[in-house]
Amino acid sequence: MRVSEPVPAATSAHLRAPDDARLTEAASVFAMLSDATRLHLLWLLAQDEADVGSLAEQCSASRTAVSQHLAKLRLAGLVETRREGRHVFYRLGDGHLRRLVTEALSHADHRVSGEAPHD
Repeated sequence: MRVSEPVPAATSAHLRAPDDARLTEAASVFAMLSDATRLHLLWLLAQDEADVGSLAEQCSASRTAVSQHLAKLRLAGLVETRREGRHVFYRLGDGHLRRLVTEALSHADHRVSGEAPHD
């Protein structure tokens, strides 16, 4: 029987111990994720970039509410914009946030569905 070797950490993982600045920054990201509408918007943007109108339709919120949430997310540096004519398209700032949102919602799916957790 062959003993398997440890799986190396993902190359995108940051392995340093967090200092106060990193803990504060992570806490501010989680604070932005603590609103269900913002979390839904981030999940939608994890799929593809979109404009305010299509995001409002998909998350069942008013355009005004979506615009306000997107402004907060942009100010926090979590979303970026791209202008095309009169339309502004929003997208996630990076892959770390995409994975964080996906993992948070996968975790929630296990909690709601009762499916056993896994690594």
